Amino acid sequence: MENELPYIYCPFPQRTNPHVAHTREHLDKWTRNTGLVHRDSARERFEQADFGAFVGMVYPTANEHNLDLVADWFVWLFLVDDQLDDGHLGRSPERVRDVVTLMRSVVEGTGTGPLPDEDLPAAVVALVDLWERTTPNAAAHWLRRFAWHLVTYLTTATTWEAGNRADGVVPSEDTYIAKRRHTGAIHVCMDLIEIVAGIEAPESIHNDPRFIVAVESSCNVVCWANDVYSYEKEQVLGEIHNLVHLVRHHRGYGKQQALEHVCAEIATETERFLAAEGELLMAYPQLSGMLLPYLDGMRSWMRGNLDWSRQTPRYNPADVNQYKAPEQYLEATVLGIGPEPADCGAEGRVD
Repeated sequence: MENELPYIYCPFPQRTNPHVAHTREHLDKWTRNTGLVHRDSARERFEQADFGAFVGMVYPTANEHNLDLVADWFVWLFLVDDQLDDGHLGRSPERVRDVVTLMRSVVEGTGTGPLPDEDLPAAVVALVDLWERTTPNAAAHWLRRFAWHLVTYLTTATTWEAGNRADGVVPSEDTYIAKRRHTGAIHVCMDLIEIVAGIEAPESIHNDPRFIVAVESSCNVVCWANDVYSYEKEQVLGEIHNLVHLVRHHRGYGKQQALEHVCAEIATETERFLAAEGELLMAYPQLSGMLLPYLDGMRSWMRGNLDWSRQTPRYNPADVNQYKAPEQYLEATVLGIGPEPADCGAEGRVD
């Protein structure tokens, strides 16, 4: 598929983290211990995706400990996302309400209630572990922002996207673009730059319009490149939540014209990031020790996401027909929700 895609502008260098091999081993153990991946078919798909390589590309400067932590967050987000998008749960908002409530209770500090760990869905058990490892030394304002982004991801994916599928709603391009930064959980990943880099950006920086532009444009680049690379897969699944698909739907473009349009928009967003980056560094020379690694983290995300998307079998399989059988890799124990009723569809999307 790669040879058919238009060129995607990305003026940032390719890098990878030296601790990837260790993180791959860690992920294998962690996903087994938490119960996130246990069936052979799910394990095979998980290993092929190579999330260790992905996290190494987007956080190339992380130390071994932090790379393991953000890799676990990646796997959790991807596996939860698969459950919500690829299978029947992506069309049944009411069926995931209880497990989302459990997840929110972890993030919002209200606890998971009287249920023992063995009765909790694997995703909730894993989230408890992630939360305990991520938050002890975090600043209060970072924690509030991170929790809000995580909860917004969960609620947007389980209500807005799922509701659109259930009701046959095709969102506008503008609405989709705004929601996509949340359904892709990319704000969560950008927040983790502060943990990985050992920096703390004051709220005044997070509220600066130039910083907001840098974050939003880099998030858009990542999400839209993902849409370009996952387009074929999502077409097989009948997914509408893809910018290429929406450009075709609303503008009447053909496939190649729509792909070229989205890739041109990615280039525009990249230039928008670069302009905001330059303005920020000029405005706050006294904060360069914090801003430089933060902005470098955004650059790494744009570059690393593109590099991984080009090579992972997740978007470049030998046979696209494998997308038609998500039941072969989706595991009910992840969210603790059993098979769909017989009259429900099973199409969805993959990020």
